[in-house]
This record gives sequence, C-alpha cells and structure tokens, in this order.
Amino acid sequence: MRALIDLLVQHDFLLVFLVTLAARIGAPVPAAPLLVVAGGLAAGGRISALSLVTAAVLANVIGDAIWFIAGRSYGHRVLRLLCRVSLSPDVCVRQSESLIARWGGSSLLAAKFLPGISVVAAPMAGALGMGWRRFIAYDAIAGLVWSLCFLGLGLVFSNQIQDVLDALSNAGMVALAALGVVLALLVGNRWWRRRRMARLQGEVERISVEDAAALIDQDMAPLFIDVRSDAGRAADPRTLPGALNIPLPRLAEYADQLPGDRLLVLYCNCPNEISAVNGAHQLIARGHPRVLALDGGLDGWDALQRRRIRDRGDRGDHGGQGGQEGRKNDPVEPPSPHPAVP
Repeated sequence: MRALIDLLVQHDFLLVFLVTLAARIGAPVPAAPLLVVAGGLAAGGRISALSLVTAAVLANVIGDAIWFIAGRSYGHRVLRLLCRVSLSPDVCVRQSESLIARWGGSSLLAAKFLPGISVVAAPMAGALGMGWRRFIAYDAIAGLVWSLCFLGLGLVFSNQIQDVLDALSNAGMVALAALGVVLALLVGNRWWRRRRMARLQGEVERISVEDAAALIDQDMAPLFIDVRSDAGRAADPRTLPGALNIPLPRLAEYADQLPGDRLLVLYCNCPNEISAVNGAHQLIARGHPRVLALDGGLDGWDALQRRRIRDRGDRGDHGGQGGQEGRKNDPVEPPSPHPAVP
C-alpha cells in the first residue's frame, strides 16, 4: 500500500489520467476511489490538486469521445456490446436511452454517477445524433463536476483517509484478504443475477427469423411488437413488417387490446433479446397463450433478408414470384405508414 501511495505522489498526473481513462473506456478499475485518495494527499500538499483535476477531466473527455465516435459510427450495435456485460442488460439499454432522450446533453452529467449507465451514455449520445461541440462541452463540464466531487471528498476527509491508508499499510495480508472477500461477493452477486436471467430466458419460447419469415410467405404473418423505447427506435429506425411500437414499460397497459387469437412475436435489438423475453413474460401472465420472442432480434432479421437478396441475385431471380417475395421481405428499413399504439 505504501508503494502505491509513493507511486501516486511521484506520478500523480499520469496515474490519475491512465486510471480514469481506463475506467471511462470500461475497464473495472477504481478511478473514483483513486481520486478520493489523491484528494487526501493533495490536502497535505504532497501533490497538486490542479494537476489532478486536469488529468481527470482530460481522461474523461478522451475516453467518452472514443465511445461517442463508436456510437455515431455503429449505433445500437455498440450499445448491445456494452450492455451485454452489464448486470442488467435490459435496464442498461432502456435507462440510457430514456436518460439521453429526456435530458439531452445534461444527461451526461447524471450518467457519471449512475453505475451501469456511465459508460453507455457517450455512445448513446452519438447514436442519437448529438453534435460534436455540444457533446464535448457537456462532457467536459460533467467530467469537471465528477472530478471535483471525488477530489473534494478527499480534501474534506483528508485526516480520516490518511488514517485508513496507514491502517491498510500496517494490516498487510489482512487488508488483501478483506479485499478478496469483497471481490468474491461482487462476483457471486453477478453470477447469481446472470443465472436468474438465464432461467427467465429459458421460460419463454423463441421463434427463429427463418420461421417468422416463412409464416409471412405463407400469408400467416404473426403480429410483430417492437418493445424498444422511442429513443431506441430513433437510434436504430429499422422495423419488421406491420410491427406495432409498444415500449416495454407500457406493454402491460396495452395487453388487453392485443388480439388473443393471433401469434404475437416480440422483438428488440438488445443483448440476448432480454427486453422481448421480459415482454413475453408479461403478456403470458396476462392470458395471451401464443407469445414468442424473435431469436436474433433486428440484427438476425436483417441478416436473413440480406442473405435472401444475395441468394436471389446468385440465381438471377429478378422477376415473377421471386421479385414479389423480395418486395415482401426486403431488409428492414424505416417505415412510412408505420402502425403505432398511441
């Protein structure tokens, strides 16, 4: 522990910058506790508070800008990747979407203090089309507030922090063992929640994109329900034929208005189709007997339709029945007269 403190004193700017940058990119490193400790050392005059703030803000802006660019370039696919490793992928996607849509640039400040959403906010802002200047301005302010909060804690409680650091330095292996127990509890909690999510997914039947397309071809099309939020559809405006837009939080509200004698297929563009699975659970609980989740979601459907177009091109099938099929099942694109539940 003493060696780590000495390292922080000798390389305050570099260490705070690298750890904060790693945290903003998504690495599980303790950036906030490091700033608190650094604030305590700054109170004693051992390191420069201005240097710490500069390093932290710069790392915040650079790290978030990387994800912002990824969000602008790849949209919802980046969010799926980030939320896949979240404790609650469904909540991760929906909360980040609603936060950005409701609060705009100021949401970047709130997201700094929300576990599970902090890293997702920047790519979501990019996917929703926020401008560069606005993003940089808001993110710099958010990074400054975040840095000052944790450095301020260190400055205010500098004496107590020094006592804790001294105790940890003297405790040696006991401190390491305590840290190991805490990490084991965190990993165990994550494993348990993943297991619960896996059981939830196993209780809902799924339909493949191939089978769903075959039903459409046979004029037995199911009723597709897009359970993404409005912000999610704005970030990824693709849809399925004749789909209804009912965000997951409002699905129970409209459950009684859905036809009970028709196959309902719910879809989203989230990790493991967890939003569609949750929605299917809600409808089944309210008495709808024929509810499935679309396996693969929007990406799976899009990939299938592109394969169909490529296969028809290889066969030279451009007219007749094949051409009609192509118009029926072209790759998903933004709809014009898209039906939506009010």
